[in-house]
Amino acid sequence: MFTRTFFLTAILAATLAAHAPAASAQSPAKPPLTLEWVLGDEGRRVASLPAHVWLADGKLLLYDASRPAAQRAFELLDPATGARRPALDMAAAVASLNALLPAAEPRQTLNWPDAFDASGRRALYLLNGDLFVLDVAAARFTRLTKTDAEERSAEFSPDGRRLAFVRAHDLYVIDLDTQAETRITTDGSETTLNGTLSWVYWEEIFGRRDIGYWWSPDSRALAYLQTDESAVPVSTFVDFQPETPRVIRQHYPKAGTPNPRVRVGIAEIGRGETTWVRIADKPFEYVLRVKWLPDSRRLSVQTMTRDQRESGLYFAPRDTGAAQRILTETDPAWINIHDDLHFLADGQHFLWASERDGYYHLYRYTMDGRLVNQVTRGPWALASSGAGVFWIRQAVTGIDEAGGWVYFTALEHSPLERHLYRIKLDGSGMTRLSTEPGVHRISMAPGAQFYLDNFSDVRTLPALTLRRADGAQQLALAAPRMEVLARFDVQYPELISIPAADGFQMPARVLKPRDFQPTRKYPVVIYVYGGPSAPTVANAWQRDLLIDQSLAAAGYVVVRVDNRAATAISKRLENTVAMQAYGPEVADLLDATRWLKAQPWVDAGRVGVWGWSGGGTMTLSLMTRSKEFKAGISVAPGTDWRFYDTKWAEALVGGLPADNPAGYDRASLIPRAPDLHGRLLIVYGTYDDNVHPQNEQAFIDALIKSGKLFEQMVYPMRKHDIGDRAASLHLYRTMLDFWQRNL
Repeated sequence: MFTRTFFLTAILAATLAAHAPAASAQSPAKPPLTLEWVLGDEGRRVASLPAHVWLADGKLLLYDASRPAAQRAFELLDPATGARRPALDMAAAVASLNALLPAAEPRQTLNWPDAFDASGRRALYLLNGDLFVLDVAAARFTRLTKTDAEERSAEFSPDGRRLAFVRAHDLYVIDLDTQAETRITTDGSETTLNGTLSWVYWEEIFGRRDIGYWWSPDSRALAYLQTDESAVPVSTFVDFQPETPRVIRQHYPKAGTPNPRVRVGIAEIGRGETTWVRIADKPFEYVLRVKWLPDSRRLSVQTMTRDQRESGLYFAPRDTGAAQRILTETDPAWINIHDDLHFLADGQHFLWASERDGYYHLYRYTMDGRLVNQVTRGPWALASSGAGVFWIRQAVTGIDEAGGWVYFTALEHSPLERHLYRIKLDGSGMTRLSTEPGVHRISMAPGAQFYLDNFSDVRTLPALTLRRADGAQQLALAAPRMEVLARFDVQYPELISIPAADGFQMPARVLKPRDFQPTRKYPVVIYVYGGPSAPTVANAWQRDLLIDQSLAAAGYVVVRVDNRAATAISKRLENTVAMQAYGPEVADLLDATRWLKAQPWVDAGRVGVWGWSGGGTMTLSLMTRSKEFKAGISVAPGTDWRFYDTKWAEALVGGLPADNPAGYDRASLIPRAPDLHGRLLIVYGTYDDNVHPQNEQAFIDALIKSGKLFEQMVYPMRKHDIGDRAASLHLYRTMLDFWQRNL
């Protein structure tokens, strides 16, 4: 899904003062944030918290990267007693690693590793495409590979004795005691991928995680996804170097074209043969999830049809692979992907999440697929509390089966907040455990006796506390670093609701200039995204507040608003945009714009809009479907769903282009280019492998043909996030310059 978790930026108020409309003539006592600070080390770390991993014995490993490098340490914490001690001799470990690396690449300290084994005994580092394992107690590194090919996607076995990884599209296993290497697959190629993902699976289905294989709980077998990309169309990107520019190829299935063909195999370690999972009852297009049952004898596989309106859950025996359908989910629009399949230790039941009643809720089933009871219910949705992508849901944070409790995060208290709850497996006794208004991101220990609460609100940087299962605080681990921001002139926003024409209350965040005077009129910059269940407004610390500071310092009111389908309140609201992309969303956002223009403190003639990715698309849609905006900035926009990937384009527009040409025509922005109103800046990177540059170029060509003037900024060989520091500095300065000149 094209998206942008936008953050960062600020600029000296003095830079804009000469052109800042309605800015205060009195300088603040504290200096403003600068772009260099925000993009520098301190600015990037201001909201960071210690990295952590829960170990199988319930203890906690911590690492605080916000400390100076010389003071960083791996620490082991006993949550029951609060006892905390160093877990690693850092100096000895660094010396051991440096002895294995080229002399020109010495390390001063260790970063957080790529993985730990379940006991915390070993840590994995992927360095320059090779595998290194750290014996934590001995503070000693072992180099496992030294090959021309890159090793990737490495993961410890559950017993910690082996390490699986992918090399040149084949799956391998190393025995960590003997360092003997076993090749699991032999047919990997540029179009046959074993244990690693194609682009569309990496982006849309596994949420930008290269999860292509799964260890059995007994550590004796691997289930893996095999992908055949031979029929998937190839897109190309041309570099500007060397003298004869290189051409980069990408297998990318665009709407209506062939998807990668996938199947699931089960390989016993050391046997050399694969048992393929056989799903024979009906055809499927996508494999959404693979998960072992706790007894290691069976494998669960979730599939979905090409139209994305039906999903099946199957169980397949490890020895034969003959799959049996356990349950079916359907949806009139599309089925969202989730990670809330949880097998209970009694061996008789599992928990499953569904949006069948219009809200994301939990259900309990017997192992043969018989519904026992709905666990959560009501006009509110469970919601992910972690930091993953918004289009992959996971709300369950822990299960205490002995106590009969399920722990989860949800929007029950407020759609702008995330709170932790627990409920009995039979659906009784639901209790909210988190109390502070805001967003609580939860990481629960095995057994669900303790959890970490990463908490923030719209005025407070994140803090980390260790809590008992009943919500009682056990230990404060990291306080919000408000003293860092206290050095600067920082304004904080208000959370309000803006009514749509039918009365629906859209969440909004409004940041006003210092010394705001309600009798004066201010220009407004509105940020939009607008995608289904993709809220941008929350009672949480969001790093995009830093860019908004610079605009507020220059005299602008800065507004973020979520149309109803974007709020994540319910699947019912999300489905209002099905098969009519940029219809209901535009109507809501135009209602919000007109409401703002009616406020006495808004200069109705100076309202701008901008967005990134889906928000860039929404910006173009708003500026070609209305005359409400004086100026707009569209970063990395999609402009025709025929240019985007099968998974998301076909879900949102509805079907394949050949079956629904009118739907794709209605959703395309290219024919709307002659209707552009207001000054426009289009921004994109030439190596955007998510939203391909043909999107912007097709729209630009249509603007040229219609005689519309516009501006563009192109970033050579940058991808969708235009993310390196030099390009980020340049981009945000360019954007602010555009607002100065046009708003």
